[in-house]
Amino acid sequence: MLKLLLILTIRVLCIGNSFSWDAVEHELVPLCDAENVQIEVHNLYYGGCSLQQHAEFLLRDTAAYSHRVCTNAEPRIVADTISLKQALRNGTYDYISLQQASHDSGIKSTYEPWLSLLIDSVRAYQPTAQLCWMQTWAYSRDSNHPAFPRYHSDQQEMYDSIQSCLKSQIINHKSQMHVVPCGTAIQLARETKLGDIFCRDGYHLSPIGWYTAAAVWYEILTSKDVRTNRYQPESLTEEQRKIAQKSAHRAVKK
Repeated sequence: MLKLLLILTIRVLCIGNSFSWDAVEHELVPLCDAENVQIEVHNLYYGGCSLQQHAEFLLRDTAAYSHRVCTNAEPRIVADTISLKQALRNGTYDYISLQQASHDSGIKSTYEPWLSLLIDSVRAYQPTAQLCWMQTWAYSRDSNHPAFPRYHSDQQEMYDSIQSCLKSQIINHKSQMHVVPCGTAIQLARETKLGDIFCRDGYHLSPIGWYTAAAVWYEILTSKDVRTNRYQPESLTEEQRKIAQKSAHRAVKK
């Protein structure tokens, strides 16, 4: 568990793609609002971006990212297109997260040398930031994503592969990144009476998936128990909210 820094506003930079869009741009700010937590999330969005693509953008200083900012005052602002180097130079962040593209998340050979290159660069520009790894989730059982056959179109196999890479490539990495276990929370929630309802198109999250992933982020960033958070999304029933909260809390405590 990360320790809550003594700061007025928690500043987060996600080096991401559509999966970070799902996890941090919808329900994280409302969860923080409910407990008077000041937060500023910067999501560098490039659809389907893998670690290798992030690294190549970094090396070429390519202004490829949609810079999306979410704060307590403004739920989402899409700023100018930006490069990763620009983002790392222009602000000071408390937490910076990396992630693999969903289709590569369970394939060990796709992590290095790109992961270490990105970590070293982030450390050089932001030496005081805490590095995080956002774990992605397995696809729905009936997903038609073109990469799903890499996992024999089997949700459990995909999740197990992601977990294996998490242990070998992230937890055992010398950088000692903090894990944001969104994928584990989604899988735990799927095992409840709610079933496999957490994706809207087979791989991107549905509204209850947004809430579950954001609940994980909320606990990691604040060290608060999300099960006591008062925020109730209009799209969820009370039962759905509680199951999502419990699943997120269990994932963080694993």
